[in-house]
Amino acid sequence: MTPVLIVGAGPVGAVCALALQQQGVAAQVLEAQPEDAHADTRTLALSHGSRLILERLGVWAQLDDATPITRIHVSQRGALGVARLSAEEVKVPALGYVLPYASLTVALKRALADAGIAVDYGVAVTRIESGSEMASLHAADGRVHAAPLVVVADGGRGDTAPVPKFERDYDQTAVVCEVQTELPHANQAYERFTPEGPAALLPKGDRYALVWTASREDAGRIAQLPDDAFLAALYRHFGGRQGLFLQAGPRKTFPLKLAWTGSEAAARVVRIGNAAQTLHPVAGQGFNIGLRDAWELASLCGDTPADAIGNAAMLAAYARGRRLDVLGGVGFTDFLVRVFSSDSAPLRHARGLGLLALEALPPLKTFVARRMMFGARG
Repeated sequence: MTPVLIVGAGPVGAVCALALQQQGVAAQVLEAQPEDAHADTRTLALSHGSRLILERLGVWAQLDDATPITRIHVSQRGALGVARLSAEEVKVPALGYVLPYASLTVALKRALADAGIAVDYGVAVTRIESGSEMASLHAADGRVHAAPLVVVADGGRGDTAPVPKFERDYDQTAVVCEVQTELPHANQAYERFTPEGPAALLPKGDRYALVWTASREDAGRIAQLPDDAFLAALYRHFGGRQGLFLQAGPRKTFPLKLAWTGSEAAARVVRIGNAAQTLHPVAGQGFNIGLRDAWELASLCGDTPADAIGNAAMLAAYARGRRLDVLGGVGFTDFLVRVFSSDSAPLRHARGLGLLALEALPPLKTFVARRMMFGARG
């Protein structure tokens, strides 16, 4: 019997399966989508720490379209205070990387096949039953799969998603697209805070990937603007640090919220990635926390005797080990969204002082950069 069943063959589930195999633990993956499902068009921002995970799994070398972020410029609109982070200061080749979601999924799918890891596509899990010795997955096709450990990595979209322990609705929606700027990006990313929400420009190829946060009502209107009106509105919103905005690709919108289910697991079942926590995209923490979930869980399975994989003691140890990183990321992103989205004068001045302090104090800058790259234990 396979000791680990993984629900979801997306990046987090695939990384977990590959890392388990490196630890000598076999896994089987069940994926609700068909194998030939349309590729996701999202853009990913990977931290340097995530690159290290993918390197250890032999996947990074296949990602030839990843654009490095060597500098990050942080500011707030209409107020003083600017902070600049650079890879050179913290002695890494890049603070992060930007690449198409589809590129990573294709590379991971190939790695799963090359590793001989069984992936059953088109298998939707409708119910999970926990037991003292086994957990059972009930699929829509009537089949039942059982294993000592079930890892749910379906992004929280499956039928088995529990009610989160904590939720926050930011009443914000992200408008995302690619934009061409007058000036070359030179591998510099921008995080600009405004009262309506943060706006990020991430270098991607010879363009930028834009994440423009606005209220739900405004986001729908912004996304539907004609290209010329959209580019003019973006210039007014973001400013002219990159010159004029010359072109914009098709726009998509995504609602933003915080949802935390927690790493604490029912008997024989654990949730990782977005199935455990969904974060606001500010500072690009959510996806990278999910990859660390997968890596840490696989490492713990490798250190656990085969007959103890998935038991209460192991899952409690996993929850303890992940709590600081996950709650640190949840708290950090929630703090940024709520504090930087207020237009009150005292907070505006306090934020400016904070950014000035970050710019002026190299140890603080290094601390923040390492937290963004490696999480709370960075």
